[in-house]
Amino acid sequence: MSEAIVPLERIHSLIVVLRGQRVILDRDLADLYGVTTKRLNEQVKRNGRKFPEDFMFQLNEEEVAHVVRSRSQIATLKRGGNIKYAPYAFTEHGAVQAANVLNSDAACDMSVQVVRAFVALRHMMINHKALSAKLAELDARIGMHDEQIGEIVKTIRQLAAPEGPRHRRKIGFHPGNR
Repeated sequence: MSEAIVPLERIHSLIVVLRGQRVILDRDLADLYGVTTKRLNEQVKRNGRKFPEDFMFQLNEEEVAHVVRSRSQIATLKRGGNIKYAPYAFTEHGAVQAANVLNSDAACDMSVQVVRAFVALRHMMINHKALSAKLAELDARIGMHDEQIGEIVKTIRQLAAPEGPRHRRKIGFHPGNR
């Protein structure tokens, strides 16, 4: 499969950070895999052993409120839709495992794209940290250079400043002096 089924940018937009981990919510994962959220959750419950806490977890009330505030598509519920059950959040490994338990070709193909999106985000974070470190280093160097430039300017001003009148004896013949 050479062509992406769903653009990586769309998958990136579905990945959120909860409990210090990048995760994708069950409804978004089900949508990507072409199944209903109910079917995804059924398969996950049937295969509970395959989903340890580092693969998947259920959101608490505070996390649900945070997600609802940050994502307008969940805030605008479908007709008759209330969030009856707190959504599940799947990590990168949980998303792959979900595709495996769904046992569909579409889900397996899409799981490759989901993993690519997680990997791309990980690389962006690494690059971001490297750039931040480089900027901090440059900032420190600039601060050091500012001090050195200040000292140079001070020395130049001292050298360029006209000296006060000095009393010197004039050279040559002066009438009246013997």
